[in-house]
Amino acid sequence: MMRLAVRTLRYRKSGFIATFVAVIFGTAIVLACGGLMETGIRSNVTPERLGAAPIVVTGELTHLRPGQEDATQLTEQVGVDASVATKIRSLEGVTDVVGDLTFPTPVAVGSGFNQGEGHNWASAVLAPYNLTSGTAPRAGEVVLDATTAQQLTAKVGGKVNLLVGGQQTTFAVSGIAAGPAGHTFFSDREASRFANRPGQFASLGVLVAPGTDLKALRKKIETTAEVSALSGLDRGVVEHPDASAKKVVLISVAGSFGGIATMTMMFVVASTLALAAQQRQREFALLRSIGTTPGQVRRMILGEAMLVSLPAVLVGVIPGALLGRFLFDRLSANGVASPDVTFYQGLIPFAAGAGAAVLAAVGAALMAGRRSAKIRPVEALVEASLQRKWFSWVRMVTGLLFLGGGVALMIVTGTVMTGPLAGATAGPAVLCLAIGLATLGPLATKAVLAILRWPLYAVSRVNGRLAILNVTARSVAMSAAVMPVMLAVGIATANIYMQTTQVDAASKAFTKELRADAVLVSTAAGLSPSLLPQVQALPGVASASAYVTSNGVIDEPRNAPFDEEGALLQGLSAQGPDGAAPIKLTAGSLEGLTGNTVALPDRVAEKIQRGVGTSIKMTLGDGASVDLRVIATFSAERGYESIVLPAELVAAHTTNQLVPQILVRAEPGAAIGPALSELAAATPGVQVADREALIAGNNEDLKTQAWINYLLVGMLIAYTAVSVVNTLASSTVRRRREFGLQRLTGSTRGQVLRMLTTEGVLIALAGIVLGTLVALGTLLPFASAVSTSALPSGPIWIYLAIITIAFALTMLSTLLPATKTLTTRPAEAATRTD
Repeated sequence: MMRLAVRTLRYRKSGFIATFVAVIFGTAIVLACGGLMETGIRSNVTPERLGAAPIVVTGELTHLRPGQEDATQLTEQVGVDASVATKIRSLEGVTDVVGDLTFPTPVAVGSGFNQGEGHNWASAVLAPYNLTSGTAPRAGEVVLDATTAQQLTAKVGGKVNLLVGGQQTTFAVSGIAAGPAGHTFFSDREASRFANRPGQFASLGVLVAPGTDLKALRKKIETTAEVSALSGLDRGVVEHPDASAKKVVLISVAGSFGGIATMTMMFVVASTLALAAQQRQREFALLRSIGTTPGQVRRMILGEAMLVSLPAVLVGVIPGALLGRFLFDRLSANGVASPDVTFYQGLIPFAAGAGAAVLAAVGAALMAGRRSAKIRPVEALVEASLQRKWFSWVRMVTGLLFLGGGVALMIVTGTVMTGPLAGATAGPAVLCLAIGLATLGPLATKAVLAILRWPLYAVSRVNGRLAILNVTARSVAMSAAVMPVMLAVGIATANIYMQTTQVDAASKAFTKELRADAVLVSTAAGLSPSLLPQVQALPGVASASAYVTSNGVIDEPRNAPFDEEGALLQGLSAQGPDGAAPIKLTAGSLEGLTGNTVALPDRVAEKIQRGVGTSIKMTLGDGASVDLRVIATFSAERGYESIVLPAELVAAHTTNQLVPQILVRAEPGAAIGPALSELAAATPGVQVADREALIAGNNEDLKTQAWINYLLVGMLIAYTAVSVVNTLASSTVRRRREFGLQRLTGSTRGQVLRMLTTEGVLIALAGIVLGTLVALGTLLPFASAVSTSALPSGPIWIYLAIITIAFALTMLSTLLPATKTLTTRPAEAATRTD
């Protein structure tokens, strides 16, 4: 049968080309997602500044809350106690331990500031940095790396202005060193003062004797000092902590989208092969009539699928590798992945992409050949020209299970999930509903066509009515064309409007109580602490508050309603009722928001049974544990709760230890813009923005996530569009015999095309209606979970664009192949059997 399968391929080019294209695109998408997953899991960053230290020691980068199984990733720089260096130095095989201090020192380059870092000169040996000119720094002096010195045209003995602690300070250049760019070195004493972490280092570089077993030494270090000891490429994470923080996001994006892409690919490949098999009923009937067994038919169909899918997989590897790199570059450019991470796409992603594509083809071939192989020859000959039967218990149960799963996820989304977490169930819900509906496609198509055909029948002439009758009679076959349209419209509409709804809901939740009229923002690492009193003293300013954000977790009590990612921390200055804080108090006051105090959202306070005057225990972004006294509670939109702490406390436990923004509220009728602009102009690295900039900054993560989804969903839409084109073009080409018979009975080319136009309209409308129902089934509970409205938010033009594209693809995929097919002479077309 394999020989027969090979020989039939050249006579079935249209169907097999469609399958070939579907497998290529499916392999490429899954392979690209696999590359992103492997990159996220590895998260390898080549060490540069710490490259000469075989082992780098840092504080524990995760925190496990009491009573929890999943650890929370710490988002800020985690320091190491200076006493740890003494403990490590005493271990066998260690020759020296060098402490590294790290703090921001931006320098003006062109019209902006670079992201430069300052360090103690003792840590220069860890790169190592070698002086090419000058001497080591003393008080008031710095050593610049060669790249920065060249950018500033700085020379030994010259001066350089750096932002240290948010203030511009002038230093003398004592030397220039060859080494990684973007790093400035100070004397050890000054670096300790600027770092402002008494008794702590940012990290420790461990130098070892030749031949030392690094793995064994790392275990000794971690056991002795309860720290993280890293070697190899893992050391780079210490230099670029954002790589570790973004690791989870990259894995999550790759995993969720990869799963959706895999299931979509299986559906597309299965529908393409099923259509090809369905259109070959006459051929299978003849084979069964001459004594071919069901097993031989199945083996022939399976052989054809393998002959098409295996070469397609090999071809799909090339665009898959390019697509994976393209996606990683785009994710890095938009802050989702760290640009310092090395991109990997090895054998595992290839095996996943190739395996999924081949399994999809094999599974689809087995399902497609099942009915053709088992049907009795006489029945097959009767049904060869028109398929009416589609029902099977396996298909019915599978479809109902997917629909049931989708409905269950809809209920969970609408009743249990809140805020951004609702997307975790809403995303899978739309896929389950779409696959369930596609599995029961003939039934869904019949139901929709029964409604749509009457309006068209009333306004159609003879050719249109013939098309309506034709589509109604061929509803089982037409469902194969309707379902890809449904899938494209449903997935695109649901995913895009989920993002627009979530961004809109988050923006409304933040701006609901926002009373700031302007905001001072840092264009470098942060603002000087002395700037806030200056702003508060300006005429016309009613209130000004420092504003800094981070992440933390509530350890005690243990039942806080936050997941393993922790809670958003908002750092604000103490203020009265007329303050600029974006919260509405329900109890207590923010006038005492100093020291170790906290304000809690009402729902959180109720959940953990803590009110004003009680205490809680938290772990902040750098792993520091603090006991806090509750001084106030405030209202917050469900799912968008944050915890309010003193700005000084939050800033002290961030990587930069600086405040990035100052919220300013004006007195009624006062114009504070000119005064703020004058102050900003006199302060390097500061600019004035309106409240919209603060809103945009607050929604930055959600907008980034939305951009990711637009990109990834766009690829899925493109892939399902390929399926639409494949299915409709193949289906139209296969009907050349029918068109030939119509023309022999007197129909003109124009009449056949008008009939196909009406058919295309019905197919497009059916797919759009079903896709819209799938999208609404997901969006309505999602909108009620993330906002106060049950209706999704977003411009209507997005939906109009989606359905316009779907309609245009349907019509073009139907009419263009038909136009070419109708060039064949009627008598010749009528005698074709394929």
